[in-house]
Amino acid sequence: MALKDESNPGTQEGSSAPDRAAAEEALFIKATRLVAPLPVTIEPLSKVNFWDQSASERLAEVVDLLKFTSANHQDPQQSVLAYAARMRKWSSADRIIAISRRGLEPPKVRVTRSSTWPKDVDPWREVEQLPVLEGGLLSDLIHVGEPRIVSSLEVNPLDPARDYLHGMKSVMALPTWDGGEALNMVVQMSSRTDAFKVDRLPEMLWISNLFGRLTKNLVLGRQVKEAYEALDRELRSVADIQMSLLPQENPTLSTMEVATHYQSSTRAGGDYYDFFDLGDGKWGVLIADVSGHGTPAAVLMAILHAIAHVTPMQALEPHEALEFINRAMTKRYTLDSGAFVTMIYAIYDERARTLRFANAGHPRPLVRETDGRVRELGGDIGGVPLGILDEVEYETTQVQLVPGQAVVMYTDGFTEAFGPARELFGEARFKEAIRAGALMGDRSASAILSKILEDVGAFSGLTNRSDDRTLIVGMVK
Repeated sequence: MALKDESNPGTQEGSSAPDRAAAEEALFIKATRLVAPLPVTIEPLSKVNFWDQSASERLAEVVDLLKFTSANHQDPQQSVLAYAARMRKWSSADRIIAISRRGLEPPKVRVTRSSTWPKDVDPWREVEQLPVLEGGLLSDLIHVGEPRIVSSLEVNPLDPARDYLHGMKSVMALPTWDGGEALNMVVQMSSRTDAFKVDRLPEMLWISNLFGRLTKNLVLGRQVKEAYEALDRELRSVADIQMSLLPQENPTLSTMEVATHYQSSTRAGGDYYDFFDLGDGKWGVLIADVSGHGTPAAVLMAILHAIAHVTPMQALEPHEALEFINRAMTKRYTLDSGAFVTMIYAIYDERARTLRFANAGHPRPLVRETDGRVRELGGDIGGVPLGILDEVEYETTQVQLVPGQAVVMYTDGFTEAFGPARELFGEARFKEAIRAGALMGDRSASAILSKILEDVGAFSGLTNRSDDRTLIVGMVK
């Protein structure tokens, strides 16, 4: 290989013929082609020199490239192909290849792209198809990692990259830096000697590195998008599992109509509600809110569901059920994690129309009286949330209900819904929605539930949720 390096003058001219032969022997004799390169062809010269065009013509080409790149910001492969086509024109190159030493020890080098390949390979997704060469001119260029112009090139027949270099007489090497290291390089080649001008090297190097940075950002953007989509698929699965843990239908009671609503703030949430047929006309009603949001809350919600369904609800009063669940949670799941659960467990006797309930730090149930007033049930009794202390005593409260009353249990995702001005929906609006709903249509539980959803949706938007929202409405008949 005989070469003259114009970007590093004097590096070759002082060497004798034997010295050059020895250098070539050291450089190429160990070369081993690890992956056979794809078939190549010599392509025709570019007909128009970019730099010979007027400023307005060059500007139009740059603008066109930038528009195309921005329109394909989610596809780095298409952006790189468009850029490579422009680079060939701007530099009058007959052939362009891209190489990388990322993840390789010297003297190995990976060919990531070549204008001679009959089929484009996506180097980020099809890396196993990319040839890896050991030693030779390409290895020398990238492992030195400096911009370089070779004006007169003769290809050594032992060079592992000889098929890529065949017929080429001059080379311009444009390294791109990542983290301060020249890990990638664009190598432009021409079938003419002295095809590349030294005075164009700074601009071409600048353009190449700017586009390299853009490409990296495009790849990172695509990776983030794909990671998000994968995570979203997982969260959808979590949400599907979580929905399967909720009641598939509301209980049919002789003295109470029941309506429910559940909506998580993300794919999966920490709210939970359930019904338990206790026999003898008695029904257990559970509503809970796990601290936090998303998958961690959903996991704890599933644990709560499992505990609740092994709790002997038929034999326990509401306060005893809370104490049983609290001990189970703190013993194994929440004591060291900082997580907790607010919950109400109630027992409704449909024959006597009585509601007995115990509260573990949850928003108090509301009752809409027959005269239109809406008040809280349970007085000052709130209780400590589950999962904080392992030994807590709770208290059961009993309320006698009459036909025409409506009982509402809810999670704070309703009262703490934010409006556009970051104002809370609040308890006053919530109670007013209950009052208004009880006067609508057939004065049913469904009407109250619909009015609450309508008012909260008008206030903050049904899709604008900062927290999970669960609602149980019971209209006494």
